[in-house]
Amino acid sequence: MRRPTLTPRQEDRAIALLGLLGGTLLISLKVYDGSEHIARWTVVPPMLVMASLELVRRTRPVLAVTVGGIAFGVSIFCGAMLATSLMYTDLLYAAVLYGSPRMSRILHLTGGASVLVLSTLVLVYSDAPTAVAVVVLTTLIYLAPVWTGDLVRKHREEADNQRLRADQTALLSEMDRREAVVAERARMARELHDVVANHLSAIAIHATGAQSVARRRQRPEDDPLVEALAVIRENSVQGLAEMRRMIGLLRDSGGGEADESYAAPSLDAVDALLVKARAAGRAVGLDFELTERGEHGALAVPVGLAAYRIVQESLTNALKHAGPGRVRVLLEYRPEELRIAVDSPYRNGAGRELPGARAGMVGMGERAALLGGAFEAGPQGDCWSVRAVLPRALVSDHKEGRV
Repeated sequence: MRRPTLTPRQEDRAIALLGLLGGTLLISLKVYDGSEHIARWTVVPPMLVMASLELVRRTRPVLAVTVGGIAFGVSIFCGAMLATSLMYTDLLYAAVLYGSPRMSRILHLTGGASVLVLSTLVLVYSDAPTAVAVVVLTTLIYLAPVWTGDLVRKHREEADNQRLRADQTALLSEMDRREAVVAERARMARELHDVVANHLSAIAIHATGAQSVARRRQRPEDDPLVEALAVIRENSVQGLAEMRRMIGLLRDSGGGEADESYAAPSLDAVDALLVKARAAGRAVGLDFELTERGEHGALAVPVGLAAYRIVQESLTNALKHAGPGRVRVLLEYRPEELRIAVDSPYRNGAGRELPGARAGMVGMGERAALLGGAFEAGPQGDCWSVRAVLPRALVSDHKEGRV
């Protein structure tokens, strides 16, 4: 159970109240200096003044310690009382802690001077043991609170400096991290542009040249070679468009609005994927079918992008490895999740080992896992089955939905 905490104003009021209660108890018991010869009412005014000054010990430290010193001097002649003395020492402590550094220096000087003057006077007009007792007593009253307040203040300032340095270090670390991320993204964008994009451009150019040669030789449009060249050119051009989109996303450091031409693809473009897959799969006896169930509704952008990439990779794997037959794609929109199912004719045997084999499977699984979903793929009877479940809304660290 958490303890109730007092505000600074409430603490000051509590100190003043305790001083009044303690002083009243001491007066009622006549526990004050010269109680046999001094009337009780004479010790009350200094006590009331001290308690009142406790209320402004933080906000008006100069006033509190000045008026408090006068009241303390009066209390010595009117009947010194422990409660009044303790409240005065608290005023000295608060003046050092909440006042200016100059106030601390002044109180050190005045406190030391008071101890020296009083002890000297006692030594001159009395004996040495009494002077030693006065030195101890005046040191406890005038200097001990000042030393304590100065020590606490230094510790607080050091703690504040340490927190400030920690915040600055964290800020610098975050700036370094962001700069490193931006630099890495820029490097990746350059690599994609200079290497992969150039190769795709070369493929598109050569495919276009081959189509021109085929037209000059008057090959029919339904010729398998002409159709294959058209598919190669279309996919390479599409790959270039995707590459430009990815490069644009990498070069956008997050400081401004991204170009609209680089908008992430979503499930709205699945129909276009099916059209391209049908054109590419016709030569190998593949057909593609899309079924959608439930209300489409709004999807979080990362969910739509992940679903699109999973379908895209599943269709690409079907074109690479599936046997002749029908590839069925099912998108089931449920209230809390999106289910993706892709079934393609399973071809027994080792198949063709292509560059990047199984990297697509790993990528699909990672996309689903990052969103808190599930993914599995493998042979199911005479079909190769891909299953993915993605949450419709992303979930933050505090389990609050966000889209």
